[in-house]
Amino acid sequence: MKNIVSKTILGAGIIMSLFSCRKTDSPLTKVTPTNLDSIASNYYEQYLKLYPLEATSQGDLRYNDQLPINIDKDFISGEIAFYNSVQQQLKNVDYKDLSTEDKVVYDVLDYTLKDKIEAYNYHPEYIPFSQFGGLPLSFPLYGSGEGSQPFNTEKDYEDWLKRMDKFPDWMNAATDNFRDGINNKTVLPKKLIVKMIPQMKAEEIITQDFDKNIFYGPIKKFPKNFTQAQKDKFTKLYEEAILTKIIPAYTKMGDFLEKEYLPKGRDTDGYNSLPKGNETYAFYVKSWTTTNKTPEEINKIGLQQVAMLRGEMEKVQQQVGFTGTLEEFINHVKTDPKAMPYKTSKEVLDGFNGILAKITPKLKTMFTVTPKTKFEIRQTEKFREASASAEYIQGTPDGKRPGIFYCPLPDPTKFNVTSGMESLFLHEAIPGHHYQVSLQQENTKLPKFMRFGWFGAYGEGWAHYCETLGPEFGLYTDPYQKMGYLSDQMLRAVRLVVDTGIHTGKMSREEAITYFLNNIAYDEAGATAEVERYMAMPGQALGYKIGSLRIRELREQYQKRLGSKFNLAKFHDEVLSQGCLPLDVLNRKMELWAKSQK
Repeated sequence: MKNIVSKTILGAGIIMSLFSCRKTDSPLTKVTPTNLDSIASNYYEQYLKLYPLEATSQGDLRYNDQLPINIDKDFISGEIAFYNSVQQQLKNVDYKDLSTEDKVVYDVLDYTLKDKIEAYNYHPEYIPFSQFGGLPLSFPLYGSGEGSQPFNTEKDYEDWLKRMDKFPDWMNAATDNFRDGINNKTVLPKKLIVKMIPQMKAEEIITQDFDKNIFYGPIKKFPKNFTQAQKDKFTKLYEEAILTKIIPAYTKMGDFLEKEYLPKGRDTDGYNSLPKGNETYAFYVKSWTTTNKTPEEINKIGLQQVAMLRGEMEKVQQQVGFTGTLEEFINHVKTDPKAMPYKTSKEVLDGFNGILAKITPKLKTMFTVTPKTKFEIRQTEKFREASASAEYIQGTPDGKRPGIFYCPLPDPTKFNVTSGMESLFLHEAIPGHHYQVSLQQENTKLPKFMRFGWFGAYGEGWAHYCETLGPEFGLYTDPYQKMGYLSDQMLRAVRLVVDTGIHTGKMSREEAITYFLNNIAYDEAGATAEVERYMAMPGQALGYKIGSLRIRELREQYQKRLGSKFNLAKFHDEVLSQGCLPLDVLNRKMELWAKSQK
């Protein structure tokens, strides 16, 4: 599920100074709601004005021309003031008089506001983007004509021109913030900065050959009803914007990173080496896992999980008769012909459809509430297949677009089932992301901030938990598919060890890469990219395993406590009934559910 940046504060999106000198520029409306429904509704209305790219991604087109400078000091102080004002409104709500469902809404909004306010104590604006995420990396996707920014009408084309017009201002603010970070000794590692420089100077972004420039995409795909005059007008305006706004902004940032920022970058890898680094990392761990577990506790859980999974992998190794070390076996399955049984793309897609057919009868015993949103399995389009990974793209709440599980198959003969074919389907498709996201979006009783909200520890935790349902679905009977499942589990376990190891100073980048390769069948480039992702986004990778373990713990706890009164379908329905929740809020919700079952 490619949704992790929606919650990140490291440049999640966006853009025009909000609370700058001209106070009339502020998009926020003065409203003082009095009950929980109106507080939640007003909060989200105002939030989308602050983060209009998120509105665009959700199909809300009202702010498609907006690009506020969301990393600017004035914007941030105004944003914090807004969150504080909503908190004050919540204090006027009588919590004990709320229904069980409304208590969850209150808890989620309260948690969200506290988390967003606390984040700014650690100055995330000093690192406005990294090699892994932030506006300079997502902006080309919006502007390509292949993303969520629409290009269907004249107004759509004008809206994007206005966003391109503001983009250099955002980049200038980012440069100022990087300099503030230098002055406050909060900078990125040199090992990451060197990856950012070629991203800013990528040929498809800075080429003056328009046919090869990604921002020229909408000009190559005009709507059929455009007149020649409209086409000529926008061709000229887009060429001008690309030449005078986009290319100079990226080129200037690339030069700044190379000549000024890189020499000031740090030689260390983890946040522990930054001022207040341990405190900052502890916050990110809490924020991304939505629990109060410490880095030390999480590291210990990771080591236990890795040891358990290595034991399970050794059983598979014995089953297939491989002699040698476990590390040798992990490398062997990467090239074992028995793990690559397919010859054509159709065969692979048929394989995924076969998994769906196999699990469908069992779904009825595990869920009574299922999505209305339709579901499809597709091969990833050729134009993006080379660099894409398997993913789930959610459908629209109105049901017009289905949820789609995409699988890239540049060479189907090299599609390896030990990369986790069956577990991948349970995670990305059904019942993982498709069930969770669709049921959340379809639930019109939820306030919008929850219908379209995301907590990675819950969303990815649920999908990762769904992988563990394989044996109950009759999957993982083939040793190579079982190895794929164990590899998927191992990836998330290793993250607990490596993320906490790097950011508490127990592990260097190089040690982390070695540890990764000893436990997971990746090549060195893949392992390096993973480890550098953890360096850039501390704590983000912890949510998957922590969330999955929490759901499994709750299930086992209530199976034991309720005995014959425990119903697995009702348990799953309840876990999914109000969308993404912080894990501690999920605990309280499920405890109330368990009491009602008696």
